[in-house]
Amino acid sequence: MTDPTILLIGAPVDSGKRRRGCLMGPDAYRTAGLAEALSDLGHRVEDRGNVAPRPFTAEAHPKLHALEETIAWTHALSDAAEAALADGLPIFMGGDHALSLGTVRGAMQHARGVNRPLFVLWLDAHSDFHTPDSTDSGNLHGTPLGYVTARGAFAGFPPISTPLPHENVAIIGLRSVDAAERAALQRTQIHRVDMREIDERGIARPLSRFLERVAAADGLLHVSLDVDFLDPSVAPAVGTTVPGGATIREGHLVMEMLHDSGLMTSLDLVELNPALDERGRTARVMVDLAASALGRRVFDRPTNAY
Repeated sequence: MTDPTILLIGAPVDSGKRRRGCLMGPDAYRTAGLAEALSDLGHRVEDRGNVAPRPFTAEAHPKLHALEETIAWTHALSDAAEAALADGLPIFMGGDHALSLGTVRGAMQHARGVNRPLFVLWLDAHSDFHTPDSTDSGNLHGTPLGYVTARGAFAGFPPISTPLPHENVAIIGLRSVDAAERAALQRTQIHRVDMREIDERGIARPLSRFLERVAAADGLLHVSLDVDFLDPSVAPAVGTTVPGGATIREGHLVMEMLHDSGLMTSLDLVELNPALDERGRTARVMVDLAASALGRRVFDRPTNAY
């Protein structure tokens, strides 16, 4: 069986929060050599350019930030993800985490079309399980898992006909979850791994258990990698820095295990804000992690001088 073509798709979404800058993410990944890193591993790589949101009219909202724009992005990215998954393994270069409202929905649509279950691995400091009603900040980048699991009302967004089952979701790297989200998560079967558990038991064991479940179900696996999964000392270019994150080595171990499993069918790279980076350092770290997920080994890894 030949490896799928890697499809690079820019998602310059900057509507999910108030701090601007993530719209520059796709070009930062291109500049950091994502396509070249994957081509060097022997993959066929096709850059499909950037997705654009559907036409929309912005309206003032008493609570939610850029609601109509985020809905427009969700429609466009859902369609783009569903189409891309029929052609290869898409990597969505973000863009803030609101882009996953669309990419995960599109993966769900594709999975339903091929009659296979979808699983989602969420590598993030935050659970992103809010709804438009429950969010205090009004920032919709904190709502994707609430949306795809049909936790609450998302008026105006594309409908979720069959919600993603809670037991098909694993969130790894948690260390910033507010009280309302924590209470909601504890009522679900979502697999939750916080940094204390990683400190005590390591990251490989809970990830292995989840991957075994994906394999046993012959599932498709969408991976959503947030820059803030990593500790800000090694990946500073994110507007939601939370100290105490995963180390570089833990990040690469996760990615190498994903490659070894052969299960990953789509990937989000989100929340990179190049305006906050240090000479492109975080962009190169994220490129290195993506390369590990697609076959780069320790002896293949170049030494970067930052």
